[in-house]
Amino acid sequence: MKVLIIGGTGLLGSEAAAELIRRGHDVTAVALPPVPPGASLPKDMKLAFGNYMTMKDDELRSLLGGQDALVFAAGVDERVEGPAPIYDMFKRYNIDPLRRLLAIAQAVGVRHTVILGSYFAYFAKTLPKLRLATWHPYIRSRVDQETMALSFCGEGFDVAVLELPYIFGTQPGRKPVWMFLVQSIASMPAVTFYTSGGTTMVTVRQVAQAIAGAVERNRGGNVYPIGYYNMTWRQMLAIVHRHMGRPGRPIITIPEFMYALSMRSLRRKQRKNGIDGGLDMPRFARLQVSRLFIDKSLGSEKLGVQPDDIDAAIGDSVRLCMRILRHNVPTIGMKGE
Repeated sequence: MKVLIIGGTGLLGSEAAAELIRRGHDVTAVALPPVPPGASLPKDMKLAFGNYMTMKDDELRSLLGGQDALVFAAGVDERVEGPAPIYDMFKRYNIDPLRRLLAIAQAVGVRHTVILGSYFAYFAKTLPKLRLATWHPYIRSRVDQETMALSFCGEGFDVAVLELPYIFGTQPGRKPVWMFLVQSIASMPAVTFYTSGGTTMVTVRQVAQAIAGAVERNRGGNVYPIGYYNMTWRQMLAIVHRHMGRPGRPIITIPEFMYALSMRSLRRKQRKNGIDGGLDMPRFARLQVSRLFIDKSLGSEKLGVQPDDIDAAIGDSVRLCMRILRHNVPTIGMKGE
């Protein structure tokens, strides 16, 4: 198949391109410059630099015409802050341009679409008492993104949304999302304070397999919760500590109310500066102490995701974070992954 990836030079987009090419597909990527310093992009991937959000409809029709599949690996995530109401920004980046892309893709004969979403949308549906889409603008935007995308599904136009969890793995020259965690641990002198709870996680390679599997296997409109390795925070932190060169470092579990209190001070600072966050962090405390586990049978196995070395992937992420902190390694920030 001929596949167009929006965001094809990013951590997830470039790995997906490599996997699709390995399977015999023809891949074209559209991305904003710059390419991360030192990044190794698939040599057989065609690359066009440009901003899909500002391209005219005719430009997008030209890009999408003749393609069999579209992969949307762009947008912004919950770490982005901005003026209130922040939902408007998420809508501007994660919903409105995707709606335009899907309409054009459908009109020019693209048959398959894969959208990279968030596992927070999965928990918004499965934990209704927490009212996640009510309190957290980012989570609401991901739920709305799914609803919008699935509305395009019809005969000859398949739509798959991958609800992605926390992801480990690196791309040279790109700052890992785990910088905040490594910095936090490094700033604590002797012990690590963290909450109870835990999360499901996958490697970058597994995300690429899920994307390729959705391109090849999905028919109709479907949402796939993606998870493979379920760990408590304590289990994950033990691995992080080891790769930071601090094996056996004590972990002290802080209660939910203490986490919520610390987040209230962050929220006050945001409001003082006229800034809104994608997550209401004091209310996020309840989610933080939950075990956000997803069985691999719900999505990963359906799409052909294979086991991988999660310990090594965590180690790669942690070591790159440490190099950035210690040696000021030049990197560019991550936006949509």
